[in-house]
Amino acid sequence: MSLTPAPASVRSRARPAPETVVLLAGVCAALHVGKLPPAIPALQSALGLTLVQAGFLLSLVQLAGMAAGCIFGALADGLGLRRSMALGLGLLALASALGALVDGAVALLALRAVEGLGFLLAVLPGPGLLRQLVPPQRVNAVLGLWGTYMPLGTALALLSGPPLIAALGWRGWWLVVAAASAAMAWALTRAVPAAAPAGPSAGLQALWGRLRHTLGSAGPWLVAGTFAAYSSQWLAVIGFLPAIYAHSGVPAGLAGVLTALVAAVNMVGNISSGRALQRGVGPTRLLVLGFVVMALAAVAAFAGPADTGLPPTLRYVAVLLFSMVGGVIPAALFSLAVRLAPGEQAVSTTVGWVQQWSALGQFAGPPLVSWLATRVGGWHWTWAATGALASAGLVLAWRLARRL
Repeated sequence: MSLTPAPASVRSRARPAPETVVLLAGVCAALHVGKLPPAIPALQSALGLTLVQAGFLLSLVQLAGMAAGCIFGALADGLGLRRSMALGLGLLALASALGALVDGAVALLALRAVEGLGFLLAVLPGPGLLRQLVPPQRVNAVLGLWGTYMPLGTALALLSGPPLIAALGWRGWWLVVAAASAAMAWALTRAVPAAAPAGPSAGLQALWGRLRHTLGSAGPWLVAGTFAAYSSQWLAVIGFLPAIYAHSGVPAGLAGVLTALVAAVNMVGNISSGRALQRGVGPTRLLVLGFVVMALAAVAAFAGPADTGLPPTLRYVAVLLFSMVGGVIPAALFSLAVRLAPGEQAVSTTVGWVQQWSALGQFAGPPLVSWLATRVGGWHWTWAATGALASAGLVLAWRLARRL
């Protein structure tokens, strides 16, 4: 029998392209953000979680990004992009598997924070790794697809979570997501070629230089703060939709489908924003559009008790608009992050700083909304919290427009 290696075309058909694996790895990491919302009712029943504790469980996955996103953005090249992503997926798998074994809210909260570290290690290297893997003429298109990893992963988790929780319980659901991350870490190391890391001394000198220039410039701060204003309200609304629907008597399976669709339409906004930017639409115009629609849609969706406000169908349409049109904001902000970075060598550090503030928003938003709902006895004042955040985003967008 001949041992001649298979032609390259046969190998390429046998394995997915490396950039496809990287994109799927981002989606897999996002499953850990989206796995919690459909499990909140089961966790409240099994572990006696309060609504505020559920809010912190939802947001603790962002703790590592909130604390060290900028530093990890600057260190990604030194660690190695593929190695960082594989390590992050491994941590996600380990923390999720251990979470399936615990019996108390405190241990689950601690492991959720570990998942946050894994999430950060897994997603921050994504854009840089994709730039290495695809030819220059494909970079913008592939990075546009990367921008959908969070809504796509969240939608998949919201869609598959309810039936799996019904069949396996929340512990089985945690193990399924852990197995998916472990498998993706293995696939990443098989499909994506390794690159030599940067030298430690040069990397350390460059690290402090990039941090100093990035944090000393106003542009990265404005972009980062605007991202926090967006991410805090988006995750707060998406994260609690299953609980809101359960409180209204909607079956868990239907609630999961409805919430998954809300998360998925966010991709429409991301992709449309990228196309609008290519056609010359100003990024600050997209920011204004996104924040205004999010504010108005939240009022339509949540203002007033269910029996005095809009009909349920129109409320749901408003939530869809909240997510879809709000989706134009991330692509516009990533475009501004590149433009307002203090230098070509500080782009990844600037993106890390933006991710850090995005994580801060996702950490603070859900507990804020759940605290408000607990104080007023329902979700009908959610629009006030999201409206305040949208107003802050509009002020920052105006500052960005003046700077540009």
